[in-house]
Amino acid sequence: MAEVKKIATRDSYGAALVQLGREHTDLVVFDADLSAATKTSMFKKEFPDRHFDCGIAEADMMCAAAGAAAMGLVPFASSFAMFAAGRAYEQVRNSIGYPHLNVKIGATHGGLSVGEDGASHQCCEDFALMRTIPGMVVLCPADDVEARAAVKAAYEHQGPVYLRFGRLAVPVIHQEEGYSFQIGKGEVLREGTDVAIIATGLMTAEAVEAWGALKELGISARIVNMASIKPLDEELVIQAARECGRVITCEEHSVIGGLGEAVSALLGEKCPTPIRRIGVNDVFGHSGPGGELLREFGLSAGHIVEVARDFLAQ
Repeated sequence: MAEVKKIATRDSYGAALVQLGREHTDLVVFDADLSAATKTSMFKKEFPDRHFDCGIAEADMMCAAAGAAAMGLVPFASSFAMFAAGRAYEQVRNSIGYPHLNVKIGATHGGLSVGEDGASHQCCEDFALMRTIPGMVVLCPADDVEARAAVKAAYEHQGPVYLRFGRLAVPVIHQEEGYSFQIGKGEVLREGTDVAIIATGLMTAEAVEAWGALKELGISARIVNMASIKPLDEELVIQAARECGRVITCEEHSVIGGLGEAVSALLGEKCPTPIRRIGVNDVFGHSGPGGELLREFGLSAGHIVEVARDFLAQ
């Protein structure tokens, strides 16, 4: 059996910017002294006059990006998720969100899988912060194919978009041929009827792996990939809840304020359904290899299997 290709979605981000930059001269990129890590260095190498390093000044960078958008350009402002969503929150809210400017925020190194950078850099609150900003789109692609498509969709969307990318290389689960991405839409990757597992980001590959293990246990799980956290694909979520009767959400984010809460709020109002949320349980991370941290905090296929078995046994 051929080995599954793994690519970090931050690499996909850099590659997508280069491709879009060749097609659209109005695309500009801002970075905050992290272009090697965010992979915007790829864009800088080919388009040095359209790449602006703002230094370690993320708040200023967001204001500069807002100014570029006000001039009719399409800026992508890039930094680690902790800095893009956390340190610069006020500027994102007031300078980008409030005037609804056409700024795209490329946030890399999201979640625990930042690993050795430690708890201070492991942002598990960014979905929650960005979801609260009116009009802000929040995307978290699962793999290389989806990440590149999401960057293109963000460019074409009129209004602010927050995109989260990862440091850790993750399996490529999509086939590029025939694939399309649409903001506000999820997708069913595996059919099932006993429980719906709705995942985002790197947890989607873990959910797909769990599907096989659950199948061997006689459990039929439906796997839904939900890269669009806001707007949420309400129709798909409700359909999965009605047809499966139970829902599990999986995200590399706090269980507070992210995908799990978005799904819970929707179902609570429109289709009351038993639900379990897999994520970071109101704790900070710590330093360590990204893969080991994910397993330690229960963000793994094995833990999804355990939760599904216990859920169905109740």
